[in-house]
Amino acid sequence: MIQIVQKCLLFVFLSLATFSYGQKTTFEALKDADIRVYKTVDGYDLKMSIVYPDDYKKGKKYPAIVFFFGGGWNGGNVGQFEQHCHYLAKKGMISMTANYRVKSRNNSTPFDAVEDAKSAVRWIRENAKSLGVNKKKIVAAGGSAGGHVAACTAIIEGFDAANENLKISSKPNALVLFNPVINTMPEGYGYKRLGDKAESISPAHHVVPGLPPTLIFHGTADTTVPYGNITDFQSKMEAAGNTCYVVPFEGQKHGFFNYGRNENKFYDLTIEKMESFLWELKYIKR
Repeated sequence: MIQIVQKCLLFVFLSLATFSYGQKTTFEALKDADIRVYKTVDGYDLKMSIVYPDDYKKGKKYPAIVFFFGGGWNGGNVGQFEQHCHYLAKKGMISMTANYRVKSRNNSTPFDAVEDAKSAVRWIRENAKSLGVNKKKIVAAGGSAGGHVAACTAIIEGFDAANENLKISSKPNALVLFNPVINTMPEGYGYKRLGDKAESISPAHHVVPGLPPTLIFHGTADTTVPYGNITDFQSKMEAAGNTCYVVPFEGQKHGFFNYGRNENKFYDLTIEKMESFLWELKYIKR
């Protein structure tokens, strides 16, 4: 009986996802995108949805950004960053959103999610020529748990898939993080689930010199990921000589930035700041 109820709930979830984001969009792929499989695990295809700039020309190299959805490593939908992808594609970036393993669909762990995020960045760099990507201008981005796995691609060593070419770097050249899980210890988020291995994928505990420039958006009233986690991380980054911008949003809680919330007030503001950050890095033109 329980299994029947679970299957019915999953069917409803998938139906809503398709209705919300268009006929071709599910939790794993965007509508109106070039869909590629970047990794297959236990027979399950992990898909990359790619949105190209309007003026895309074969043979030309473009900066790229890959987004990872939030959902506590338990669920989530690639449609979370659909609008971001289309916006940045219009600014001249090859914009992608990657599906990765989560507990509800794959009975997976956060460690698996970190591995998949690294695989996604490595796949982009490995296929840079055919995609038209400038392999020195790859941005990893994401929200909440997706922000965590994005940060891990740049900061955490190891957790690479054994069957991949590890000579190809899985590290991005910049990070854009939306209320990310940045500390997985007791004072942060996820410790009860991660236990003794929590520190191994806690970005705040692995800060070293030479990390990519980072932009973080965070609400000061976030009760899921304490704002203090972010300011502490920023201090560590700056002490190590890394660039880390934090844009606080006074009184805002978790997920404040999502498209469709607050009449898009904070979506618009974060888009504006993200655009300025990418312009400063010379990844886009205004």
